[in-house]
Amino acid sequence: MNEANLCPCGSGKTYEACCEPYHKKHNAPTAVALMRSRYSAFVFGRVDYLYETTHPSHRAKNLKEEIAFTCKGLAWTKLDVLETWQGGVGDKVGKVFFRASFVQEGKEGLHSEHSRFKRFGKAWMYVDGDVKG
Repeated sequence: MNEANLCPCGSGKTYEACCEPYHKKHNAPTAVALMRSRYSAFVFGRVDYLYETTHPSHRAKNLKEEIAFTCKGLAWTKLDVLETWQGGVGDKVGKVFFRASFVQEGKEGLHSEHSRFKRFGKAWMYVDGDVKG
């Protein structure tokens, strides 16, 4: 497998076999799959996907602009999923704790977050997160 084709979410699968189907259909089966696909969307600058997978009750008026600013300003380099709570196929809520490495203006940084997810209809949606550090 060509390393250039690997999904940026760190699953070890190709992008085509991992996050791309979610980016096209928006139907990640679990909270952690949605979180991984959102990380990949930040890497690729998929602003609409990130907006549409944010729970409607948490879509701020300027959310698309904030997402676009983040996508342009940071180069995401690595994702580590550290812990999950619920968020499975049969659950209604879930939490994912992750660490994402990035480069901003030539300096390395680390984003640690406890993210909350909730179903909206049948789809998992990102609600919000507590950022650490």
